[in-house]
Amino acid sequence: MTKLAVLELLRQREKTKYWLYKQLGMSYQNFNRMVNNETKSIRYEMIETLCQVLDCTPNDLFEIDFDKPENKGP
Repeated sequence: MTKLAVLELLRQREKTKYWLYKQLGMSYQNFNRMVNNETKSIRYEMIETLCQVLDCTPNDLFEIDFDKPENKGP
């Protein structure tokens, strides 16, 4: 399972979710879904913006848990 590690990056940089939300300029509902890993996709543009704002690489943004399969549904 691949997940976005934004909350951990924010902790490391001593920034808040609200700070990141203001930097991204997106709706709070979509932002909250994204940072809580409740979305199925993320645009390349958003990955690039997150990397610029958080001063990181795409490798830093994502965590992969090979032991936990994604919930594929019924």
